[in-house]
Order: sequence, then C-alpha cells, then structure tokens
Amino acid sequence: MAQKPKVDPHVGRLGYLQALVTEFQETESQDAKEQVLANLANFAYDPNNYQYLRQLQVLDLFLDSLSEENETLVEFAIGGLCNLCPDRANKEHILQAGGIPLITNCLSSPNEETVLSAVTTLIYLGSAGPGCHPELTALPVVQCMLRFSLSTNTRLRNLAQIFLEDLCSPSQVAEARSRQAHSALGIPLPRTAAPEQC
Repeated sequence: MAQKPKVDPHVGRLGYLQALVTEFQETESQDAKEQVLANLANFAYDPNNYQYLRQLQVLDLFLDSLSEENETLVEFAIGGLCNLCPDRANKEHILQAGGIPLITNCLSSPNEETVLSAVTTLIYLGSAGPGCHPELTALPVVQCMLRFSLSTNTRLRNLAQIFLEDLCSPSQVAEARSRQAHSALGIPLPRTAAPEQC
C-alpha cells in the first residue's frame, strides 16, 4: 500500500487548518459547520497544532460557538476548548476572552458529552490554583458540582468530585451545601444521565 505523501508541517498543516476555518465561516450548511467544527476539535487534541489554532483564532471560534442554539456545534466547540486548555497560552486566552461564563453555561446542557467536557475544561482552567479566578468557584457552580457529585453517571460524578476537591475550599463546599438546601438551582442533569432525586 502506498504511503500518503508527506506534507510540509509548517505550510501544509496551517494551510489545511485555514481552509477548515474558511469553510466554517463561509458555509450556510449546518451539517458542514458541524463536520468542520468536529474536525477542528479533533485537531485541537494535538499540541503540534496549538500555535496554528491560536494564529487562526480557532479558540475564539470555539468560544463563539458555545452560544449557538445547535447543540451539536456546542458539543464540538466545548470539546475543542477542552482539548486546547491543558496548554498554558490557550488557557490564558480562554480566561482573558471571558470564557468562564460561556463554559459554565454548558453545565446546563441536556447533552452529556457537552457537560462532561465543560466540567473537564473548568478543572483545567482552575489548575493554576484555587482562588485565581473566582468565577470558576462561584456559588452556583459549586452547587451544580455538588449536585453532579451525586449523579448515577460515574464519569460525571467523578469529575464533579475532582472539581470540588481540587478547586474549592472546604468552606466553599460547606456554604454551597447549606444554601443548596434552601434554593432550587435549576441546572438539570444531562439527558443521558439517570434522573436524580434532589
């Protein structure tokens, strides 16, 4: 079987990613947008692409897509951000661009993968240490994580526990627990998770 010709990693990769971004911006087809965003999210998994994706402003494209009504676009966008945010420069860009509220809004998605990627992204963003971005551990977010920590969905429960243990102080968790008993948070669990008893 013949091997594919080698592509110049500096020109070929950047050119290909640029073509994807251009296609996403110019197409009217929702299916094409979904496919392109899925491809970009997959490319975001490879650290060799980080510089190119920053150069092409794909992080902003992902952040903008979090506000879409199309749940599939939101799923791929948060997946792409989740893949990008282990990198310090990408993490800083997301934080400086005001990404935390957009990401926390994904916690109320009915799509399980969107919620899992959102929680993971918040954990990565908070890895700089507790208290560096108070929005990450705002009371509604901590209450949501407490609720997720009771989920029958093992992945969601484990991620919520990691969030609570690594990003929150014991006093934040205690305050959220005490207030949660007196409020209706209104953040539903993802559709594919079993219904919770509150």
